[in-house]
Amino acid sequence: MQITVSNSVLRELEYIVELHRIHSAPNPMDSVDTLIGYVLASIADGSRRPGSWERGMLEQMGLIADCDEHYAYRAHYGKKVLE
Repeated sequence: MQITVSNSVLRELEYIVELHRIHSAPNPMDSVDTLIGYVLASIADGSRRPGSWERGMLEQMGLIADCDEHYAYRAHYGKKVLE
């Protein structure tokens, strides 16, 4: 998969990584690729774990589907809940 971001977004992500290098962070990222991977994993965790801190982020961005299935915990990524 290839992800395309605008130059302005890339500059902001590079800025975040640079601040991590200079000043550290609770969860420091050493590259934009690592940062993007972490954000995407957090989104996926929020999708499958309704009670997680990541879920709040998805809800605020309007990324939770309007169906009961999206409110059920799933142990694995991309797996439907068995009925």
